[in-house]
Amino acid sequence: MDLENSYEISRTVDFIRTRNYTKVVLQFPDELLKDSASVCRALRRELGKSVRVYVMADTAYNSCCVDEIGASYVGAECVVHYGHACMSPTSNLPALFVFGKAPLDISACAERLHAFLSTTEKTTLVLYGLEYAHAIQDLQEALTEVTVSPNGNSNVHYAEVACLFIDPPENNNSKYEISDHGDDSKGLQYHFCKREEFSCKYHLGGLNWSIPADRKMEDYNICWIGNDNSAFANIVLTFNNCEIVRYNADENKMVKDVSHLKRILKRRYFLVEKAKDANIVGILVGTLGVAGYLHIIQQLKELIEGAGKKSYTLVMGRPGSHKLANFPECEVFVYVSCAQTALLDSKDFLAPVITPFEAMLAFTKGRQWTGEYLLDFQDLISSTQPAVVTKQGNGLEEEEEARFSFIKGGYVEDTATSQAENGEVDDSTLALVKAMEKAMTLKNQDTDAVLYKGSAKSGSEYFSARSYQGLNPDYENPLPQSYVIGRKGRASGYKDEIEKPESDPAD
Repeated sequence: MDLENSYEISRTVDFIRTRNYTKVVLQFPDELLKDSASVCRALRRELGKSVRVYVMADTAYNSCCVDEIGASYVGAECVVHYGHACMSPTSNLPALFVFGKAPLDISACAERLHAFLSTTEKTTLVLYGLEYAHAIQDLQEALTEVTVSPNGNSNVHYAEVACLFIDPPENNNSKYEISDHGDDSKGLQYHFCKREEFSCKYHLGGLNWSIPADRKMEDYNICWIGNDNSAFANIVLTFNNCEIVRYNADENKMVKDVSHLKRILKRRYFLVEKAKDANIVGILVGTLGVAGYLHIIQQLKELIEGAGKKSYTLVMGRPGSHKLANFPECEVFVYVSCAQTALLDSKDFLAPVITPFEAMLAFTKGRQWTGEYLLDFQDLISSTQPAVVTKQGNGLEEEEEARFSFIKGGYVEDTATSQAENGEVDDSTLALVKAMEKAMTLKNQDTDAVLYKGSAKSGSEYFSARSYQGLNPDYENPLPQSYVIGRKGRASGYKDEIEKPESDPAD
């Protein structure tokens, strides 16, 4: 393997020298870790001893995201990310991306794409995995040669790579921006779709493309070049009304059946309906580096509180069924992560795991799902739709009508869990005392209704209904009990269980 070409050693060295970095972290996914030592040695030969290079693997969350937490342990000034990347904006550290160069049969791909174009009159938008970005220019030239149409390949548009490196925003409260190819670029706003006077500019999965303002994405066919991975699932779910085909580069064939991904939407809609009936919600922090994750967590807290539910924030690295089973009081979890890891298959979990967009649908009063689907929480941060129940004067809003639950098959009422008298909010100490007093009164209630029917409004209510509550310092009898002598012997037969031999009647 050509190490210089595959890992772009020269471009990496120029980037580090231009910016005068002295501590650089190389982040490798598990499948590329075997080449990390060779890449590190090649960079050190070019950079010399003035630059310290570190290798980082086994990221705390997802390998597609820049692991700023791991890089901060050595005081890194920059991260070089290798392999598949979600291109999520960073919070504190600049990042250079080396996507790799996956092999692509240009002639076979051009023939398959030309055969598909001959069956449709719509314009086709070609999207691709970032590992195939190096071959797109050659593909355009090859497709032009095989196209018989006198207009060439004018009915084909190609997306472009958004950037090769990302700089963190100067102010975390400002709009998130990513750098373009040139150093003198002002960058572009990190939004899924930006409408302008004459065009609509799209940015998704590290790719940019634009369409005329008078057209919609439903007017285009989408051809994806790459594997059936999380990036492709993001495209299918986001543009679920478009006709989508995928070119399998490993088998050199066009795959037209993507129904297995579109069926995911039915499952997600079911989870949204199930989340509406939840009283206790857990917010899973699936990233500590993607810009804006603190904003969306705070927005989710306000949204859940406004819906009359209780929320708990959990930080546990990569979530698993065994980890989430430690929080049985949570009836649903909201997973805050990058767009390409937001869909967590929770079939084996005790409680469903939904995305922030699905939480917006479930916990916003009167909001209906129109068919649109967003996986990137960056677009939700700038949302102007009201998420919190507002107050009028000194009192809360009037109680709204009951909601029909498709899961329970009847009407239910969503009541607030933290209503204070006269509409005033208690301070944290007083609120905690009242919550504990309320929890102690539940001991005589039906525990099955609290534990299994979802009537608990908070974690304290749930745990107060459990038969085992851990070590409890409060005893009914303050006097110490007298000691009791235990049994002696082995488990196979204690001394008081050994049968004495019967005496011979002849004796």
